[in-house]
Amino acid sequence: MAFGSTTGMNESRKLYVKSFGCQMNVYDSRRMADTLAPEGFVETAEAGDADLVILNTCHIREKAAEKVYSELGRLRRMKEAAAAQGRRMLVAVAGCVAQAEGQEIIRRAPSVDLVFGPQNYHRLPELVARAERGGQAVDTEFALEDKFDHLAPPSRAAIRARGASAFVTVQEGCDKFCTFCVVPYTRGAEVSRPVEKVVAEVTHLATAGVREITLIGQNVNAYHGEGSDGRIWSLRRLLDRIAQIDGVERLRYTTSHPRDMDNDLITAHRDLPQLMPQLHLPVQSGADRILRAMNRRHSRADYLDIVRRLRDARPDLALTSDFIVGFPGETERDFADTLALVEEVGFSGAFSFKYSPRPGTPGAEMDDQISEQEKSERLQRLQWTIDRNQAAFNHSCRGRTFDVLFEKPGRHEGQLVGRSPYLQPVQVQAPASLIGEIAAVTITEVASNSLFGVLAHQPRAASRAMQVPASEPGLLRAGA
Repeated sequence: MAFGSTTGMNESRKLYVKSFGCQMNVYDSRRMADTLAPEGFVETAEAGDADLVILNTCHIREKAAEKVYSELGRLRRMKEAAAAQGRRMLVAVAGCVAQAEGQEIIRRAPSVDLVFGPQNYHRLPELVARAERGGQAVDTEFALEDKFDHLAPPSRAAIRARGASAFVTVQEGCDKFCTFCVVPYTRGAEVSRPVEKVVAEVTHLATAGVREITLIGQNVNAYHGEGSDGRIWSLRRLLDRIAQIDGVERLRYTTSHPRDMDNDLITAHRDLPQLMPQLHLPVQSGADRILRAMNRRHSRADYLDIVRRLRDARPDLALTSDFIVGFPGETERDFADTLALVEEVGFSGAFSFKYSPRPGTPGAEMDDQISEQEKSERLQRLQWTIDRNQAAFNHSCRGRTFDVLFEKPGRHEGQLVGRSPYLQPVQVQAPASLIGEIAAVTITEVASNSLFGVLAHQPRAASRAMQVPASEPGLLRAGA
């Protein structure tokens, strides 16, 4: 049976990629699509129509991994339906679950054709060809070559279709070895891309109309890439360089680890107008005893000192974070310390999770595991506190005027949806020519999930407006 159709290998084939988990996976999924585009693959929004389906997976939480196997059961039925129509569908599992479980995925889900880790997706054309010849392909070895050297740049059309915001990976892997986390085992040691390769990618994106760049990494502020001057550059120096690229009007970076939040990076929030006043800085717990058990290598006081220095540098800075409740040995007093930290910092949003033991991590072997009932009860209390703080922050935006990057049409005629400097969705009656542009908006109303506003003045000429819907970057989690 011919792969995809009976019309031959040069015909276009349909690709469906579904991402789970962090923004690194979103970036990786887009690069997978870029890598397969020269092979004739065109993305489709429907898995059932695809000739190749890729699940790009996350292994941070137990439920995330189980969701993948549930999804594979659904895809098996789609694959059988395609075969009944005389069409072959390949199914691939990529990302961190693939890296962690490898051949086990094939055993549990024999309908899977390809399994490859996050360091190997540059080999996709070769792996697809191998599977097309009738064999199952598993590649979870850590590649010796730099995968970024082998990736085709996205086309201008692909960039425009994805919108005015883009992720750019600058750092991968983790050397921190938090006792709850599998990332060092699935993504490997910390490595940083060379400065000029990052600059070239950002320049390519900006030339095609991207206005907002988010630099991403498991520990992005541990960036230590080599510059053209032969020296090792910090994230601060990289931000300074990218801010000079024509067309880049907004900069963000995520996810940061408190241990790598040095003074040079903190002062970047004061010195770089392109750097948005929003930072995701995971703390995980407000109790020193639990932070030590987690091997976070920072204390509650350390974290609060970083917050103070950040707000001294940029008084309008909003902070978001990650929290884990029910880590082994967590007492009610420890949990109360976490609630108190949330109140003291006043986060504008946060992600909270019940502790999930991951095989192979030290946390999974610890005594004093907390019951699911207790974890659920604490999670509910924590989330209530976080939601209250987030609502207070959103309401503080009423009456403020700030720049909004417009991304796509809204649900109602004449409405556009954009993002505030704090990543909040903002809905405005505005001309479609502003898609892909930045305009000042005065916030008039606050709803539970978005802000509403009016244009503060007549829009400027939309010289590079994007007339297509853009993906929403959101506050995606990286696990630091």
